[in-house]
Amino acid sequence: MIAIEIRDEEPGDHQGVYEVERSAFDSTLQADLVDALRDSAEPKLSLVALVEGEILGHVFFSPVTFESEVGTGAAQLSPVAVVPSSQREGIGSELIRAGLDRCPSMGWSSVFLVGNPLYYSRFGFQMAKPRGFSCEGPHDPFLQYVELRPDALSGLSGLVRFHPTFSDFEPTD
Repeated sequence: MIAIEIRDEEPGDHQGVYEVERSAFDSTLQADLVDALRDSAEPKLSLVALVEGEILGHVFFSPVTFESEVGTGAAQLSPVAVVPSSQREGIGSELIRAGLDRCPSMGWSSVFLVGNPLYYSRFGFQMAKPRGFSCEGPHDPFLQYVELRPDALSGLSGLVRFHPTFSDFEPTD
């Protein structure tokens, strides 16, 4: 088992985070997205995973709103990345768990994401459509949520709006 240190991202980590995102996705899209979110999202939670002092993973949380409500106390988990040579070693899982543990201190009682249901269900995420939530675009079938306190989403449904910065980084075909 490798020793993984999870901590808040610091200004000196920006280039290392950029490289993690670039290598994990084999593109600069997510790396540039993180740079833009870092400057625009508030509140935000950005964590790095270090192994032997080297940044090998990163996760970012930013606020979401709902079409019918403002200030709901919900976040989006995106992106999460681990350098390819260190994937499948538990780094991504540790980052996600640490981030979810920290979300309540940021004022977030629920978290949304778009991703593989088989992977994210291990962290308590459930499909959002049966609960009445959706998001714009082609990722809607993969929208998921987790409540970090019981009934955090009670009485809410409808369109989930991710931080506006995400719309600037939609991949084009």
